[in-house]
This record gives sequence, C-alpha cells and structure tokens, in this order.
Amino acid sequence: MERYFTDQRHERLRTAVREFANREVTPRIAEMEAARTASVDLSRLIARQGWIAATVPPGYGGMGVGHLGKTVVIEELSRVSGAMGAMVQASQLGVAKILHFGNEEQKKTWLPAIASGECLPTIAVTEHESGGHVLGMTSSAVRDGDDYVLNGRKVYVGNSHVGDLHGVVVRTGPGSKGLTAFLVETGTPGFSLGRQRPAMGLHGFSFGELVFEDCRVPAANRLGEEGDGLAVAYSSSVLYGRANLTAVSLGIHQAILDETTAFCGERMRYDAPLADLGSIKLKLGQMQSRLMTARLAAYHAVHLLDQGKQCDAELMNAKLVNVEYALDSARDAMEIHAAAGLFTDRPVERYLRDAHHIFAPAGTSDIQRLRLGEVALGTAKGSWSQRLSELVRCEPEPTA
Repeated sequence: MERYFTDQRHERLRTAVREFANREVTPRIAEMEAARTASVDLSRLIARQGWIAATVPPGYGGMGVGHLGKTVVIEELSRVSGAMGAMVQASQLGVAKILHFGNEEQKKTWLPAIASGECLPTIAVTEHESGGHVLGMTSSAVRDGDDYVLNGRKVYVGNSHVGDLHGVVVRTGPGSKGLTAFLVETGTPGFSLGRQRPAMGLHGFSFGELVFEDCRVPAANRLGEEGDGLAVAYSSSVLYGRANLTAVSLGIHQAILDETTAFCGERMRYDAPLADLGSIKLKLGQMQSRLMTARLAAYHAVHLLDQGKQCDAELMNAKLVNVEYALDSARDAMEIHAAAGLFTDRPVERYLRDAHHIFAPAGTSDIQRLRLGEVALGTAKGSWSQRLSELVRCEPEPTA
C-alpha cells in the first residue's frame, strides 16, 4: 500500500527516519519517561535533520516532500516515541500558518531557519475558559503605533517549552472577524511561560501555557490581515493538525502491534507460545485489520491533499479512524499482556498512555463525527483543502 502512494524518495526518507529513531531516540526513552519534561536536546537534534520543513518548498530551504513525506516522518518517529512524533507534528503545525498566511518577507525570514533546525515554531489558539470554542477566546491585541500590545494566556500549546516562534491568535475586535494572528518570538519582553506540568503520557514533549503581559509585537509580525486569525487557526488545524495527529496515532498503533506480536511469540502457555492460542490469534488478527484500515485512511487523505484535491472529510475520517483504532488495539494489547503490561519494563503501557493524548487535539472523535454527519447531510460549510489547494499541493516527481 505504501508504494501505491509514495515514491522512492519517500521510501528512502522512511528508512532514514527509522534508522535515526532507533539510533538516537530509543536510548533516550527511559530518561524522558523518568524526567516527564520536554527533551530540549533531542527536539533540537531532530529539528536539525530538516524534517520539520517536510512541506516547505525547496526554494525556502525545505524538503518539498509534501504531506506524504510529512506523514512518513511523523509515523516513523512515533513508532519509537510518541513524544517525539508529537514534537515534530506540533512544529509542522506551526509551519502551516506561515505557508498559508505569511507574506514573502516572513517566509524568507522564517522558513529557512525552520528548515535548518534553528527555529522551532508553534501555534497557540486554545484558552482555559473557551477550550475548543475558538470564538470564545479573550486574549487580545491592541494596535499602538507600529506595534500591537498582546495580553492574555494560551494553553495546551505544543512545543511550548522548546519553541522559538509562536503563532498566536488573539482578539483584535468583536465576532468571527475580530481574530488576528501574530508571530511572537520567545524572549520578547512581556512574553513568558507557565510552569511545565507533568502529564499522563508523551513524556519528552511539552504542551503548556504561554503568558502575554503587555507584550509588544511589531505590526510586521502580523500574519495576514486583521481578521484573518480564525482562518489561520482553522486551516492549520484542518489541513495540518488532523493529518499530523493521524500520523502520530498510526506510528503508535504500529508499535502496539509490533510489541504485542513479539510478546506472544516469547511468552509460553501450556508448553507452547501464547501466539498458538486461537483466542490470541483472533485478537491479533483484529489488531492487524485495524492497523491496515487506519494506514489506508491516513495515506489516502494526505495523497489527496498533496494533489490539491478537496479532502477535508478524508482528513477528518483519517483522524477519527486512527485515534479510535489505536486506542482499541492498545486496550487489546493490555488484555493480552495481562499483569505483565502494567510494568514499565515493557513499553505497552506507555503506548496506551501516549495514544490517549492524541484524542482531543484538532477535535475529539465526536467533533469529527459531527462534521462528517454534516458532510453526509450536505450541510458542511466550506472546504479548506479546496480554498488553499494551491498552497498545500505538492506532487514531487517520481524518482528512479
């Protein structure tokens, strides 16, 4: 299936990321699990590989391998570490806002820095009180001469404590046309970070709080026009967020199956491997079926995205299927491992914890179902993949 969608350049990329993950990420997992804080050094090392700029055109220093290549990178990293897969997906989500709404000067300034690993971008939309209700945000920006003055707080910001450039959506006026996006550099006076709180899973990844207290940002750092903030938030979430989180779930799902089949081959019951039991084969077969279906949904969606075709529904479905199936397989894996799965000498409990973290971002499963219901009824509003097709299209020539 993979070769149906990917060319040899993507397959070479898969091999390179897999080898890197095994060599550089695997030895650090125990340390990340113990520390439960952002792994800054490893995040920087991964950024220097150029993978954050998978969808950035070569003219700006990027790889130009499209959303397929991006999916390959995130899947392979997540197969070893969901935290590092999440780190890359969050940074690439930060790339989206610049590609979609940045002017030429902003692109020339920031995209090469991202491609070289000198800059890790983020996007900051969610607030404590409003949650997923974007229009309910209250953080604000007020024009003052050649600057804007930002005040407020953003939460659940991926790469909060390792990021260098934060794409922040705040309120500049009332209603849906009153949101505007800005690029805020770490170190800007008036900008600070909330404390890094330990979470259930994705240890090594940070998704924390940004604080703005009379933070003065040049007007030149505004993304698009005043009032474009809602479009910045929604397009980034729909076209990058759902696809990226799908890839994280897919990598974790593959790891779950790999670990569980290995366990069943080595664990003995009734003088035979656990894998010989019919009841176990049924569970493994169900896990295999889920993984195959999830992978088809994931790569089909980004294949359409790279072609510039309308695919909002496919992206929603891919996130829904991958998240739900990964969680279902994680629970089956825990049942197969039984008590052995509760101890940290095997990674299955980590996979279960990490898989739960992919459920909420870019819309919970019920949000995806709600939007897909609107598609079925013919009442869906707009299509970001169609509106921004020229910006997301990437069809690299097949290589021999």
